[in-house]
Amino acid sequence: MSRGEVNQLTGPSMFIGLNGDDLISFGSGQPDLPPPENVFKVLPNFTSFKYGPIQGQRHLMEALALEHHVPPENVVITNGASEAIDLCFSTLLKPGDMVLLTKPYYYAYPRLVEINKGVPTYTRLVKGKIDLDDFRKAVEGCKAVLVNSPGNPTGSVQSPKTLSEVEKMCNDLKVYLIFDEVYCNLIYEGEHYSPRGEYVVNVNSFSKTFAMCGLRVGYLYSENEEFIKAIVDQKTYKSMNTSILSQEMAFEALKAPKSFITHHLEVWRKRRDLIYNGLLDLGFDLWKPEGAFYVFPRVDNPRKMVWDLYKRYKVITYLGEWFGVEDRIRLSYALDARKIEEGLERIRQYLSGS
Repeated sequence: MSRGEVNQLTGPSMFIGLNGDDLISFGSGQPDLPPPENVFKVLPNFTSFKYGPIQGQRHLMEALALEHHVPPENVVITNGASEAIDLCFSTLLKPGDMVLLTKPYYYAYPRLVEINKGVPTYTRLVKGKIDLDDFRKAVEGCKAVLVNSPGNPTGSVQSPKTLSEVEKMCNDLKVYLIFDEVYCNLIYEGEHYSPRGEYVVNVNSFSKTFAMCGLRVGYLYSENEEFIKAIVDQKTYKSMNTSILSQEMAFEALKAPKSFITHHLEVWRKRRDLIYNGLLDLGFDLWKPEGAFYVFPRVDNPRKMVWDLYKRYKVITYLGEWFGVEDRIRLSYALDARKIEEGLERIRQYLSGS
């Protein structure tokens, strides 16, 4: 690779939205499966084009409150999970406040901390899992912690025991735990655990479970009523209401039969097995994802590999350094089995030099 080629690998934004008949993208974390059919019934008769309540449409808040066992007033509807996390930081942080992130992390996390004048600090995951001893040392002096389970890019699910310990530590230390659980319905092995408490804020989204990324509907909830009020105040000046049409479609999505989620989960499981076993057969070092839809193999010379796969073989992968780890790459299996197989074949060709 030339220096110019190296510099062109600037970040995920260079690949987001790229498509083509001969392009295989293991890049985007965007489900290719359809949303629930019933969400479309909103469209023909939708006539509400005025501003809505800042905190969210009441009936959607009530439905989510019922699901998560909190009062409706403790739910805020946001423009995707990303805005929910940004609102948490803008509400909590003063210049110089430290925020503990697990490494590897979702690529947006450190920048969201920095935009809100905070300072990212890190605890390293061990094969995708939180090391409680390291976490206990790293959390001292922090204003907040951000944990993602199931994880992006790791595909790992933190155990209930571990998350219970993290929950207790944060509540005892009065350190805010922002828990990103957007993949909570995409778990193949293990059990999901949602931390709770006065210093816990849970973040979720309709993007992954219901395949509604472009509608930008996320939400947060917490037992801390004063924190929720402060979040709504921030949102008033940042973005006002989340799209009313999107919220109506999200409300309908919650009415989808449970078979919608279980069917999608089985599709994801088959894809997970296909790409995991395929990469193992090609000699890659990786752990088996327990949730979400990513694999995170270790590779030699990842920059060269990501560039060559894209330019010579029309395969998109993401650099591990964008997620805080330099010797790995991330592959999303949010594409159909035929494309996964074709992508694996092109990677085989790259490895063999053909």
